[in-house]
Amino acid sequence: MAIRQRRYPKEELARRGKELYESQIRQQVEPNNFGKIVAIDVETGAFEVADDTLVASDRLLERCPDAQTWFIRIGHRGVHRFGWRGLSEKA
Repeated sequence: MAIRQRRYPKEELARRGKELYESQIRQQVEPNNFGKIVAIDVETGAFEVADDTLVASDRLLERCPDAQTWFIRIGHRGVHRFGWRGLSEKA
């Protein structure tokens, strides 16, 4: 398996990904896909939607083997959440 090299600093990758999502992809994917993952190639604008990052990434890489991939979770600010978020307890 070949190792793919990142061609952009993290900040540039995120800027390009956010820009593509907001300008071209969001209106296509948001209805009926809340909570799903979008994998975006920041160079071509190609994207894939799936329930998790691995599936979305694999599908995108099948189409664009040299993709520079950025992820977003539809309807959320971040792809992953850290920490536990439990129900509030009633005393």
